[in-house]
Amino acid sequence: MQRGLNLLQAGAVEDDGAKVLVVTNDTDVAHLVLDGVERIELQFPKFTDGRAYSQAYLLRRRRKFAGDIRATGDVLVDQLVQMQRTGFSSAVLKDGKEVAEVPRQFERFPGFYQADLVVPQPHFAR
Repeated sequence: MQRGLNLLQAGAVEDDGAKVLVVTNDTDVAHLVLDGVERIELQFPKFTDGRAYSQAYLLRRRRKFAGDIRATGDVLVDQLVQMQRTGFSSAVLKDGKEVAEVPRQFERFPGFYQADLVVPQPHFAR
């Protein structure tokens, strides 16, 4: 777990009776009914398809969703920092990717100039 991002290996299931909403990356999240939803799973069909980043950001920023937003699909270690910055709270890594590789990614990028959901002020305003 790094900076609040919970990581799971592919194939892991963590439900515990929670109401889970699985959303494809072409869904308009502005119109989702979120009553009672505890986790939303956003899909990355390919690591090059970034629509789920926008969906996570909109769910957190505009819809004020406070539950778990989980990245699933073609999730690579290289994407985790950006996922965390845009609102994801957990991710299921693609088969063959090791959780042990994750700390290196977060150490490589200790700070950013841009604002994000984690640090809402840009560097110049801090």
